[in-house]
Amino acid sequence: MSLEYVGLKEINGPLIALDGVKDTAFEEMVDIALDDGTHRTGRVIQIEGEKAIIQVFEGTQSISLTNTHTHFQGRPMEIALSKEVLGRIFDGVGRPIDGLGEIFPEQRRDINGNPINPVSRIYPRNYIRTGISSIDALMTLIRGQKLPIFSGSGMPHNELAVQIVRQSQIAAEEGSEFAIVFAAMGVKNDVADYFRRSFEESGVLQRVVMFLNLSNDPIIERILTPRCALTVAEYLAFEKDMHILVVMTDMTSYAEALREFSSSKGEIPGRKGFPGYLYSDLASLYERAGMIKGRKGSVTQIPVLTMPNDDITHPIPDLTGYITEGQIVLDRNLDQTGIYPPVGILPSLSRLMKDGIGEGYTRGDHSAVSNQLFASYAKVQDARSLASVIGEEELSAVDKKYLEFGRKFEKFFVGQSANENRAIDYTLDLGWKLLSLLPKEELDRVDSKLLDKYYKPESAEDLKGE
Repeated sequence: MSLEYVGLKEINGPLIALDGVKDTAFEEMVDIALDDGTHRTGRVIQIEGEKAIIQVFEGTQSISLTNTHTHFQGRPMEIALSKEVLGRIFDGVGRPIDGLGEIFPEQRRDINGNPINPVSRIYPRNYIRTGISSIDALMTLIRGQKLPIFSGSGMPHNELAVQIVRQSQIAAEEGSEFAIVFAAMGVKNDVADYFRRSFEESGVLQRVVMFLNLSNDPIIERILTPRCALTVAEYLAFEKDMHILVVMTDMTSYAEALREFSSSKGEIPGRKGFPGYLYSDLASLYERAGMIKGRKGSVTQIPVLTMPNDDITHPIPDLTGYITEGQIVLDRNLDQTGIYPPVGILPSLSRLMKDGIGEGYTRGDHSAVSNQLFASYAKVQDARSLASVIGEEELSAVDKKYLEFGRKFEKFFVGQSANENRAIDYTLDLGWKLLSLLPKEELDRVDSKLLDKYYKPESAEDLKGE
């Protein structure tokens, strides 16, 4: 039996309250008919006995306490799913905004999803190539992994996200398809246009599903956007056997919307005003990545978040770091020197890369090159610290070699064009070329067989003059 309730008990910001409500459920969708004949959509966010608190998507302006008709739909929010979603652009709650009409669904699915049973998970193997040397070689993205990008205000994280979407590929496998789900939350109109234009001009839009939530859209839509995106990703991965990369930017906008939403409900705030359940809420999104036994597809996540005041201990990056399997940290000092992408090598890591690289995946020497580049670049920082105290002229010959290596490494390996798509073999060969700038005895993370094969000081000659 479907009941319709007339009138409201109270209106508080974006929330409305009804009394005498029976048999409703948390997250149930609500249709709200105003006295002028227009309709709005809401969602039950709190139940106290027979009192229901409803979040109105479009806001509560012009809603009457006496003449509003509220109809509970008896179902949670669902999104229409079919393979037709590829190449389409949606708003934050899954409504088409590209002028191509509605989706004809094969099925509809609850956007809140279900956590993947840990017993049915498969350990992630194999990698996704981004064409960006610093990521592919040193913090490799593995299928089924959660690898966030920690950025800061004004840094080129949007450009990096676009480049990853444009260039990402998987190794050619029989019957495997690759697609990207891109979710932008709280972005300005010009940034949304940049994303859309970049994907259209590069010709990758046909393998991308875009969700765009603008900064002037309701905050409730911002909270639903990543859930809609992940539901589409799960459908394509586990129903259509595709490998899906989900890029979500900016998770800071999402968390701030969650804080505003929590405050409007009168909940007791936690660290920096964020709700105490921020950790579990983020985990409910991040843990929807992975691979499942008996299914060929995978869901891989790259959440992008801007750290307020570049503070990596802020609750959003802090909690994200606990849940995810590594991070890519953008460095403001590198950015200010004009290096793109300004990936900070030492604070970045991929905890799963050791099992998705090497023989059969990338190349047999990948692990050794990665370890040696990390170790050598760490010594560069020591040499720079010493040079700042005693001056570069007073350094030993080896320390001067490290300074030269550091400059070339940042310029040629970390730095690359926004349109440059590097093959993994090119990246690893470039790593060996840079390591050949250093004395052979300094390369203590590589065994002698690999050194004999790849260490060639003459190959680094073309780097010395630049």
